[in-house]
Amino acid sequence: MKKKLYVPHPGHDDGLKLLISDAKRDIYSIFMAGSPDYIGTGRSNMSAPEIADIRAQTEYAHKNGVKVEIVLNSSCMGGRHLTPEGFNLIHRYLGELDGCGVDTVVVADPFLVETIAKDFNMRPVVSVLSFVDSPEKARFYEDLGASSIVVDPDVHRHFDVLHAIRDAVDCELKLLVNEGCLYQCPFRYAHFNFFSHAFGPHPRPNVLDDYYYERCILLRIKDPRLIINSPWIRPEDIHEYAGITDVFKIGGRTHYTNWILNCISAYANESYDGNLMNLLDCPKDLKDLYYIENKDLDGAIDHWKNCGTVCTDCGFCRELTERTVRVYTGGGTADERLVPWSEVVGGSGISGTASTTGTASTSGAGAADTDKTAVRA
Repeated sequence: MKKKLYVPHPGHDDGLKLLISDAKRDIYSIFMAGSPDYIGTGRSNMSAPEIADIRAQTEYAHKNGVKVEIVLNSSCMGGRHLTPEGFNLIHRYLGELDGCGVDTVVVADPFLVETIAKDFNMRPVVSVLSFVDSPEKARFYEDLGASSIVVDPDVHRHFDVLHAIRDAVDCELKLLVNEGCLYQCPFRYAHFNFFSHAFGPHPRPNVLDDYYYERCILLRIKDPRLIINSPWIRPEDIHEYAGITDVFKIGGRTHYTNWILNCISAYANESYDGNLMNLLDCPKDLKDLYYIENKDLDGAIDHWKNCGTVCTDCGFCRELTERTVRVYTGGGTADERLVPWSEVVGGSGISGTASTTGTASTSGAGAADTDKTAVRA
């Protein structure tokens, strides 16, 4: 399938050069965070490039035929952008980005979508944090001037909704393939508001820990079915979306470049042999606890395309979990082995080991170290 891949970029010059040297032919656009001194984003920042850095990297990317997207998708700015001082500061920064030749800017606030569309050459992209999950929302943002919409991943397996959104708008639709967050996550709004303030303009809260991430991981340690029914899209399945879009976004700008390159290869080739956990952005701390052979999930999309997603009435993902998920036990010792999840929950005597291993993998980060905890999200 011919497609456009938007790939994450950590934000530093060396990372960009490595991405382009190794995968230029597969990259349509890179995306990276801007400066948190103006607007936060939905992630912690591996780097905060200054305008001079963005200009130089944009020139380098364009010289190699790659577009540049800046992510400023704070889900909460505390109303600062609507004050005269805040508006002028943000508008000036957007003008500087525009002057750098940036192609697109991802924002979550409707006011910024409309402002960018009216005042600048670069085009506004509606963030996944705008939660566009219906044709009505999509049409609303297109009317504000959106050139592209990143659809809410919660409807990735609701093909009727996806087709309805496609029929409702003419603008580009983009699907975030590997975020790996919980389906219908109860923490999602609060978590991204937390990020917006913890990694946005000063003053920043001095938080003790990322409660939302720790709870999210703990839930999946207890029940890996929550990984299976998370709305990721496998490399092998993106052709199923051909009637909806040919534009796909790989999440993961807080990861190392080698991890990003592995994801680019998988999605460019529409095939991956190995642990699905190696491709997922959010629950990456669990890749040393769970092994899910990606090829064992072949054909699951046929069910999901027609699933009513009333999980209490459907046992498909539970059965798939028991059949495909394996657990590392005896981690870091000569006795390390993979055991089917069905044996763990079946009372084989190793369930305590699985739980302990998973808890250790997430509690190692200092509770007071917000940056370290948030990078994992």
